[in-house]
Amino acid sequence: MMTPLCDDSMAKKQRYISRRDFWFKAGMGIGGLALIDLLNRDGLLAAEAPQACVASDSVKDSPYLPKPTNFKPRAKSVIHLFMSGGVSQVDTFDYKPDLLKYHGVALGSGIAGVQGDGKVIVRQGYPGPLMRSPFQFKQYGQSGTWISEIFPHMSTIVDDLAFIHSATGKSNDHVLSHYEWNTGMILMGFPSVGAWVTYGLGTENQNLPAYVVLYDHRGGPFSGPTNWGSGFLPAAYQGTVFRSVGDPILDLKPPSDYMSVEQERRELDLLARKNANHAEMHPGVSDLSARISSYELAYRMQGCAPEAVDLDQESEETKKLYGLDDKITAPFGRQCLLARRLIERGVRFVQLYNGAIVNQNVDTWDAHSSISENHRMHAAEVDKPITGLITDLKRRGLFDETALLWQSEFGRMPISQRALGRDHNPGCQTMWMAGAGIKGGQHIGSSDEVGYKAADQVIWNHDVHASLLYLLGMDHKRLTFYFNGRNMRLTDVAGELIPQIVGHGKVAA
Repeated sequence: MMTPLCDDSMAKKQRYISRRDFWFKAGMGIGGLALIDLLNRDGLLAAEAPQACVASDSVKDSPYLPKPTNFKPRAKSVIHLFMSGGVSQVDTFDYKPDLLKYHGVALGSGIAGVQGDGKVIVRQGYPGPLMRSPFQFKQYGQSGTWISEIFPHMSTIVDDLAFIHSATGKSNDHVLSHYEWNTGMILMGFPSVGAWVTYGLGTENQNLPAYVVLYDHRGGPFSGPTNWGSGFLPAAYQGTVFRSVGDPILDLKPPSDYMSVEQERRELDLLARKNANHAEMHPGVSDLSARISSYELAYRMQGCAPEAVDLDQESEETKKLYGLDDKITAPFGRQCLLARRLIERGVRFVQLYNGAIVNQNVDTWDAHSSISENHRMHAAEVDKPITGLITDLKRRGLFDETALLWQSEFGRMPISQRALGRDHNPGCQTMWMAGAGIKGGQHIGSSDEVGYKAADQVIWNHDVHASLLYLLGMDHKRLTFYFNGRNMRLTDVAGELIPQIVGHGKVAA
């Protein structure tokens, strides 16, 4: 009969090593002692972690323990609002009256102030002439910001938002552009922004994931889990998906019907010992370490997470603020309210998606056929919830310690496609940032007269990421991980701080 894998005798046998391995490891150990002594004399040993970080045996080895910043941070957490599919800048936040003036004129007709040589590169063909926006624009706030009629709620908070009108990408493909803005690279396999943040900072609450993803109630976005993956970082830093409908976390309740809390703890301790034995024999395999951490986190979440995701604890007024009383706004409103409850409880990074590739041209912002029909629908889903989120953060004193980023993977063309739609345009998109002491009502950079390409202060993904890390107290050039023979960075070998974002209330490094 075969020996069961869970038999302790087998684990004991696996711990035996050969005489050659014993002397090799022993020699390394003696060298290590000498190294420790030398480092101690020079005062180079790391300081012990604060007691709050090692409050119990179950978390003392957690990869999510809080880590020191490079300088005083302005934000403790991030809420990343990602509109998947490609939001049209000229139909939302980048008003272009020249589109009305030149409606029906070919883009390459020598229009003053428009960049390019007339060679229009489109993704799906059918390029038409310049097309005016089907939406009316008005000015709002003390900043006089032009906002499309499809955002009636967000127009009331424009003075809290810093708009970036010259964000530029390298690819007009959905998947590659999702990689670009979520990981810093257009290739698969690199760590996501959230993974870098949690790797660099850890989290304040060891009973909840450090990095949570809430995607569209209809399904996942373009490129799927790669958007929140850990890449070459240890696997523990990847995002944890919470469901947007039903129970956010499945199987969260402890199996009390057939197992006591003490029995479950003993089972996890046994599993941890066996996993540790295996990890000792296979050093450098981060997937197993991540699995061990996830088991421990899941155990702790049984006591903490049910309360964190229980929206019934919120008042009716708060639920209405997020639009939970309306079937159109309720799904994304639920995501926004969950995000607020999570960062309120110390979660470091929360990413929200609107747009799912179940039916690409309907369920995402990918408006190839009708910009009016598509953008009206999606704007209605997110407008009130996002406004409610910012309003709620402000009244709870969380706005100034939370960095918010709203964006898409690229913008859209100012020309028509199939008469009423618009094609992809990585040449420019509008995004906005808020909270974390960022001066609201700003307009950073600009696009040309018709919104075809960025014209002033071109901003790349690495610039946005460098500025986001700065708000969290991290120098993007110092946040590195050694891989493939060099120190890798979220910003690779580029990235400049956006002065209008980091300059307001700037702290010295």
